[in-house]
Amino acid sequence: MRKNHTFFWVILLMTGQAAMAQPDRWQQRVKYTMDVRMDVSTNRFSGVQTLAYTNNSPDTLFKVFYHLYWNAFQPNSMMDNRSRELGKTMLPGRRGEQPDWDSRVKDRIEHLTPEEIGYQKVLSLTMNGVAQPYQVDETILEVKLTQPILPHTTVVFKMNFEAQVPLQVRRSGRDNPQTGVRYSMSQWYPKMCEYDYEGWHPTPYVAREFYGVWGDYDVTISIDKHYLVAGTGYLQNAAQIGFGYEPKGTKVAPAAGDRLSWHLLAPNVHDFMWAADPDYRHLVRNVSGGRVLNVVYKNAKGDAATDTAWNVVADAAVTVLPFIEKTFGPYPYKQYSFVHGGDGGMEYPMSTLISGPGTGTAFHEWMHSWYQGMMGTNESMYAWMDEGFTSYAAAMVNNYYVHERARLHPENQGFADVVQKEDERLPLHHSDAYAGYFALVRSGLEEPLTTHADHFNTNFAYSIGSYSKGEMFIEQLGYIAGARVRDKIMLEYYRLWRFKHPNASDFVRVAEKVSGLKLDWYKEYWISTTKTIDYSIDSLWESNGKTQIRLKMIGKMPMPLDVVIQYKDGSKEMAYIPQYFMFGEKPVEDASIPRTSFEPWKWTSPTYTFTLDHHLTDVKVIEIDPSQRMADVDRKNNKLELNW
Repeated sequence: MRKNHTFFWVILLMTGQAAMAQPDRWQQRVKYTMDVRMDVSTNRFSGVQTLAYTNNSPDTLFKVFYHLYWNAFQPNSMMDNRSRELGKTMLPGRRGEQPDWDSRVKDRIEHLTPEEIGYQKVLSLTMNGVAQPYQVDETILEVKLTQPILPHTTVVFKMNFEAQVPLQVRRSGRDNPQTGVRYSMSQWYPKMCEYDYEGWHPTPYVAREFYGVWGDYDVTISIDKHYLVAGTGYLQNAAQIGFGYEPKGTKVAPAAGDRLSWHLLAPNVHDFMWAADPDYRHLVRNVSGGRVLNVVYKNAKGDAATDTAWNVVADAAVTVLPFIEKTFGPYPYKQYSFVHGGDGGMEYPMSTLISGPGTGTAFHEWMHSWYQGMMGTNESMYAWMDEGFTSYAAAMVNNYYVHERARLHPENQGFADVVQKEDERLPLHHSDAYAGYFALVRSGLEEPLTTHADHFNTNFAYSIGSYSKGEMFIEQLGYIAGARVRDKIMLEYYRLWRFKHPNASDFVRVAEKVSGLKLDWYKEYWISTTKTIDYSIDSLWESNGKTQIRLKMIGKMPMPLDVVIQYKDGSKEMAYIPQYFMFGEKPVEDASIPRTSFEPWKWTSPTYTFTLDHHLTDVKVIEIDPSQRMADVDRKNNKLELNW
C-alpha cells in the first residue's frame, strides 16, 4: 500500500513537471574566436576566424554555408539589381508618384568605385586541420566537406579572410554622409548560415532580415588608438583601453604604440556588431543588477544641443527599463549600447546602430533585443514576428515614457495632454499602425505575411505588412483574448521560447494555452491571407417588446464582436458574440459595463441576429467595437445613433 502510494505521488510529480516543462527544439551551436586588424587608411582589415561548430541535429551534414554579406555592395549584385528594379515601380505619394526603391539604396551601389565597394574574401579554410574546397556565389560561401559532420559532434573550422569596408549604403559601411561616423561594422565577418529543422538557410543578402546561430563570440579588434569602439560584447581589457569603459578610479596608461587591441566577449548571441570613430563620446548609466547602459555618439563640433539630445536617450533608457522588464521579460545581458551609426536604426545583440538621438527609434531598436535578439526567429520568413512584435512593444514603451515624463514634469503640458492611464489598452498608441494598414488595403498592393521578406512585390507592402500589420496582430489579439490575457501571453512566450528560434505556430500555441481559446484560425486569416474585416449594423426592429439587432459580415475575415448598446437613460450594455472558431470566450474586460454573452457566430452565416430585453425606443446608440482594436476596414457602418 505504501509503495503504491509513493508511486502515485511520483507519477503526479512527473506529470506536473511535464506540464510546466519548456519546449525543447534542437539547434546548432557556434563558438567564434576572431582576431581582426583594421587599417583605417585603406578601410580594409584582415582576420583570422576559428569556429567551433556543434551539430546538435539528428542529421549528417555533407556541406556547410557561410554568409559573405558585404559582397552585396558591388555593382550588379542581387541587392543592386533588386533595388533598381523596384525603383521602376511608381507609387502615389504626397509629392506625386515616387519610385518604390529603398531611399537609402536607390541606384547607389551601381556607382560605387573599386575603392568604395565592399567585399569579403576567404583566403583559406580548414576543418579539423584539413583544407576544404569552397566556392563563392556572391553573398554565400558553399563548402563541400571532405568529411561529413556527424550528429552530435563538434568540428573546428579555421579561416583566414580579408575585407574592404563599403561606403555606407545599407546598415553597415564607412564615412556615412548623414552621421559622419567612420565605421558601422555590421555583417562584417564570414558568418555560418543557420541549419534548423527545415534544413539549411543560405539566404542571399538582397535587402533585409537575418537568421543566425546561437553561440559565443571572442573577438579582438586591433585599430588606431584614437578610435573608440562600441557594440556587442563585454570589454575584457577596459583598464588598458579607457574611453570611459574603465572602472572608476582607474588610471589608464597611454598606449605604447599607434594601436589598441579591444578584446570583447559576447555569450549566447547570434551576431556581433561593432562601430568605431575617433570623435565618439561615451555616456554611461548604471541600472539595477549591476548592469550598464552605454550611449556612444559622435559630436565632432562639440555642439551642446547634440550632447543634450543623446543624454535624453540615456536617461530615457533608464526610465523605461523597469516597465520593459515587467511587461516583456527580463533583459539577460550585463550591458546594452546605443551606438551612433548605421543608416537609420538597426538592432544587434547587446547593441543597436541608430543614426540620431530620437527616443522612438531608440526604444524600437532596443525592443528588438526581445523580438529577434532573444527569440531569434527566422526573420526572412517571419518578418512580422520580428518587426511587428517590436513595433507593438515599442509603442507600449513610448506610451509609458510619455506618461512618466508627464508625471515627473507636470509643467510640460505637451506631454501631459497625451497621457493615458497605465492600464488603458486602447489603440491610440498603435494608431499609426492601423492607419498604415488601412492605407495598404486601399492601395490593393497587400500581400500575405507568409511572403518571404525579400520576395514582396513592393517595399511598401513589405514595410506596412511587417511593421504595421504585425503590430496589429498583437493589439488585435488583446481584443480577441482580452488585453490582460494578451499581456500574460507575451510574458509566457518570452519564458518558454527565448533563445530557441520560435516560429508563428509556436507563438499561437502559447497563446492558446494561456487563453484557453483556439486561435489557429486567427493566424491563418491575418497572416496567411489578405482577407479583411468588415462588419456592419444591418437592421433593427422590435418584436414582442424586445429589440432585434441584425449584424452583417461584409468582409471575409471572421471575428468575435463586442457590441455596446447605450440606452436613453444613460445606461450601457455589452453584447458579446464569440466567433465559433474560438470554442470559448474572452473574460470580461470592463466590469463597469454589464456583458451578455450570446451564441457564437458561425462564419458560414453572413448575418447574425441577437435580442435585447428592451423596447426599440429605449435604444440610443449601437456600436460595434467601440475600442476600435478590431481592424474593421470600414468603420462608418459600425455605429448607429438613433434620434427618437
